[in-house]
Amino acid sequence: MQISSAQLANHLQRGLRSLYTLHGDEPLLQQEALDAIRACARTQGYTERSSHTVAGAHFDWSAVLAAGGSLSLFADKQMVEIRIPSGKPGKDGSVALQQLAQQAPGNDSTLTIVTLPRLDKATRSSAWFTALDSNGVALEVLPVERAALPQWLAQRLAAQGQRVEPGEAGQHTLQFFADRVEGNLLAAHQEIQKLALLFPAGAQGAVLTLEQVESAVLNVARYDVFKLSEAVLGGKPERVQRMLDGLQAEGEAEVLVHYTLAEDIRALKRVKDAMAQGRPLPLALRENRIWGPKERLFERVLPRLSAAQLSQLLLAAHQVDGIVKGLRAPDWPSTGWQALHRLALQLCTLCGRGAP
Repeated sequence: MQISSAQLANHLQRGLRSLYTLHGDEPLLQQEALDAIRACARTQGYTERSSHTVAGAHFDWSAVLAAGGSLSLFADKQMVEIRIPSGKPGKDGSVALQQLAQQAPGNDSTLTIVTLPRLDKATRSSAWFTALDSNGVALEVLPVERAALPQWLAQRLAAQGQRVEPGEAGQHTLQFFADRVEGNLLAAHQEIQKLALLFPAGAQGAVLTLEQVESAVLNVARYDVFKLSEAVLGGKPERVQRMLDGLQAEGEAEVLVHYTLAEDIRALKRVKDAMAQGRPLPLALRENRIWGPKERLFERVLPRLSAAQLSQLLLAAHQVDGIVKGLRAPDWPSTGWQALHRLALQLCTLCGRGAP
C-alpha cells in the first residue's frame, strides 16, 4: 500500500499498521514522517525502540530478525527501525526483509519501520521492496518543487501563527523567501523557526513584511544541476542566472553543467529533425526518450525554435565544450563559467520568446 506524505496524518488517525517503508531524498520530510509514526506508536503502547543501520555487505541480519521476532522484556510492544542508507540491502538483506514483511501482518507486538533513500524503478520492482509494499505501507517522500515552495512556506508559517501581507506584496515576500531556501528544506525549516523567535505571533498572529524576511532569512539555497535544465527550457533568465551562480559557488563541475545544457540542445535538434521528416511530435519525443516535465517543456518550446537556431546552438555548445576544457574560442569569454552563462542564456532567451 503506497501513500504520500500529505496522506500520512489521515492514515495514522485511521489506525497504525505493523510495517512502514519510508523512501526518498528529502531528509526533513522523511524525519517528520518518521517522528509522526513514532508518536502515534507511543500512544498505542510501543514504548521500546531498537535501531539498526545496514552498513556494508557483511551486515549481520540475524540481529534484526531476532529483534523482529522476539517479545520485549520491558514493554508489551516494540518498534524496530531499519536504516539502509545505500538503498541496497544485499542478497542476505533481501531475504531478511522479505521474511520480516511476511511476518508483519497481524503482528501487534512489533512495529517495523524501514527507511531508504530515493529508489530507482528497478529497485522498486525488486522482490524485497515489493514484499515490504504488499505487506505494509510504503511512503515515498518527494521533494518540494520550486513552483510549490512558496505555498509550502506559507503553510509552515501559518502553523506557527505567522503569515505574509495580503495580495501581491505577500506573494513577492514568499517568492523571495523561496529563492533563499530552494533545494534545502532542512535549512528552510530552521529559517522558519528563526522567524518565529524574531517576530513572535500575538493573539492575532504575526504579519511578516518583505523587509523583515529580507533582514532575517539567510541565503541557504542549494541548486541541482538537472533542475537548471527546467529553468532554461522554461525561459526564466533570472532564475537561470541565480542557479548558475549558486552552482559555481557550491563548486559544481563545469563539465557537468555543460553536459546538461548540451544534452538538451542535442535532444531538441534530434526531435526537430524527426519532425522535419514527418514524425508527429509525440512520437518524436518518445523515440528520443523525452518524458515527464521535460516532455511538456519540449512540447512548448519546439514550435518557437527553428532548425537554424538549433544548429547555431549546437555550434555554440561545441565551442563552450572546448572552453571548459581550457581552450579558447573567438568572440567567447575566456572562463568556463562565463561561457556557460552565455550559452544557457542564449537557449533560455529563445525558449522564453512568446512565453506568458
